[in-house]
This record gives sequence, structure tokens and C-alpha cells, in this order.
Amino acid sequence: MTTARPARPARTDLTLTVEPFDSPDATALRDAQQAELDGRYDTDDHEPGVPPSAADVPVFVVARDSDGTPLGCGGLRLLDATSAELKRMYVVPAARGTGVSVAVLRSLEQEARARGLRDLLLETGTEQPDAMRFYEREGYHSIDPFGAYADSTQSVCYARAL
Repeated sequence: MTTARPARPARTDLTLTVEPFDSPDATALRDAQQAELDGRYDTDDHEPGVPPSAADVPVFVVARDSDGTPLGCGGLRLLDATSAELKRMYVVPAARGTGVSVAVLRSLEQEARARGLRDLLLETGTEQPDAMRFYEREGYHSIDPFGAYADSTQSVCYARAL
């Protein structure tokens, strides 16, 4: 069941591009995300399962402002023929609350639909209440932890039918 989203327009001054998972800007954004998560969880061991890589994330979106500064990112890791997992959703702190995350998420959803995917799943963590609020606001519903997250006490999982 698809939940209607509140009317919140995505930013129009952004450029969203699909690029390699290991491009320089994608790598810098993912490194910043990991550093932030290391601080939130007080450890660098907060990823159950196999970390995403260029080999298993065929779609990675980077959002840039009008000056070309990278502000946010996110990717899709295929789970099967009809579903994918959102990976490495991140927005730099200075751009949070400005619609970057909405724009990245909508771009990833559009990319997923274009590939014939029907469901998106994701994992976030107990120390990321801002992420939980965001996904709930955007129509994602809580699900039981899946896959590598099944036994993780810090994982909170969500899904949305496209």
C-alpha cells in the first residue's frame, strides 16, 4: 500500500546525477556519512552485513547545488528482480532541512521505477531519529529487520511499495 506524501516540493536549484559509486564526490560524501555515524554510534563497526560497493550498487545519485558543490547522495542495491535497498543516503549538515534529502529520495525512487522495481527497503539505526522521521514522513513504513539486519539490535528497517 502506498501512503500519500505531504505536499513538500523538492528543491529546484539542485542538479541530481547518477554516477559511479566510487566517483570522487560520491566517495567524499560517503566518507563524511561514515564519520558521522562513527560518532553517533561511538564505533566504526555499525554496518551489519556486507558494506555496499561499486560492484553491487548500480545506481548512485549525487545532488549538487548551483555552484556544483556536492550536498547529498544515495544509492540502490538490488535485492532481487523487483526490490532494492536504499544505501548511503546522506546530506551534509549545512544542507539539512532544505529539501536535498527529498530530492535524492525521489530521484532514487524514479530510478527504481525505471528499472521495473516495485519495492524499496532500507535500514537505518536507533541513533538516527532524524532519518526515521524522514522516511516515515515520506511514506515508508516500519518492517521487521531483514537480511543481515535480522539480528541487529541497532537496526530499524522500513519499506515502501512504489
